[in-house]
Amino acid sequence: MLRCASFFAGVGGIDLGFEKTGFFKTIYANEIDCYPVQTFEKNFNVKVDCRDIRDIQVSEIPDFDVMLAGFPCQAFSIAGRRQGFEDDKGRGTLFFELVRIFKEKKPSIIFLENVKNLVAHDNGNTFMTIIEELKKENYFVKYAILNAMEYGNIPQNRERIYIVAFKNIEQYKNFEFPFPVILSTKLTDIIDFKNKVEEKYYYTEGKYKGDIYEQLVKAMDDSNAIYQWRRKYVRKNKSGVVPTLTANQGEGGHNVCLIKTPFGIRKMTPKECFNTQGFSKDFILPKNLSDAKLYKQAGNSVCVTVIERIATKIKESYEYSENFSKKQLLVCS
Repeated sequence: MLRCASFFAGVGGIDLGFEKTGFFKTIYANEIDCYPVQTFEKNFNVKVDCRDIRDIQVSEIPDFDVMLAGFPCQAFSIAGRRQGFEDDKGRGTLFFELVRIFKEKKPSIIFLENVKNLVAHDNGNTFMTIIEELKKENYFVKYAILNAMEYGNIPQNRERIYIVAFKNIEQYKNFEFPFPVILSTKLTDIIDFKNKVEEKYYYTEGKYKGDIYEQLVKAMDDSNAIYQWRRKYVRKNKSGVVPTLTANQGEGGHNVCLIKTPFGIRKMTPKECFNTQGFSKDFILPKNLSDAKLYKQAGNSVCVTVIERIATKIKESYEYSENFSKKQLLVCS
C-alpha cells in the first residue's frame, strides 16, 4: 500500500478516490480552511494539519510515496479573474509550495488536479511552467482533460485537467488515462425529485426580489431537468446533466441549480451536490456547518469517481512495473 500526502485537501475528495482502490492510504493531509477540515476528519482517520502551507516545514511532513494536490484554481478559473501566478491574493503561486515539498521529499508519484482553463491560461505559459517544474525534478508527466459525465459516470458537466507524474519511467510508460464510459447514472440517482425536503430549499412567491419566482414558474416546465437563474432569465440545461457546480452554489445568483418537484421549485440540497460529485451516500456532512459552508465544500471538491478511475490506472501501472522488475531480477539471477 502506498502512502499519500494530501495538500489543499478540502473535504478529501481526491483522497477518497485513491483510497477506494485499496492500494493507497492518506497518512498526512493539509488544508488551511477549518470548515472543510471538519468534514475531512469526519470521514478519515487523519488529523488534518490546518495551517497555511507556506508555514509548514518539509521536515514536519512524514515521508510519503504519492503527493495529492488539487491546488487553488481561482487564479486560473474562467469564473474568476484569471490572474494566474500574478493573482493578487497569492493563490497562483501556491503551486510553488508544492514544488518546495516534492523537491525534498521526492515522492514516486505526483497527482495534480485543476480547472480546464489552466491549460490555456497566459497562452499556455502557466501550464508549461508547471510541467517544466516537474520535469526539472526528473518526473515523467502525462496529463488529460476529463469530463465527469464522460469519465466518472456522473451526470455533471465538469471538465478538469489531471496531471500524473512518475519518477519511474516504466510506470510512466505503462500508465494511460481511463477510457470514456457510458453515462448510466441518472439525475434521479443523485437528486430526490419525489420527496419533500426542508422548506428553506424552496423558492416561493415574494421570497426573492423582483419577479424571479414568477419567471421560474413560467419557464420550468420539465420535472426531469436542471435549471438555472441567469440574472435576467431562466436557462434549462438541455444536456440532461447538472451544470458545473461552483463554490458559491449556496449564495444565490446565476450558479444555483434548480429543479421542479411535486412540492414546488427548489434548489439542490448540499447532500445532493455532494452526490453530484460522486461522493457515496454514506459520506458524512457535519451537522454543525451551515448550508453555505457545505455548498462551498461541494463546489470546491472533485468528482470522486473520476479520481478513482485514474487512481486505478496508476495502481495498475505501478504493479505492472513492479512485477516486471521482479521478473527481470529472476532472469538475471
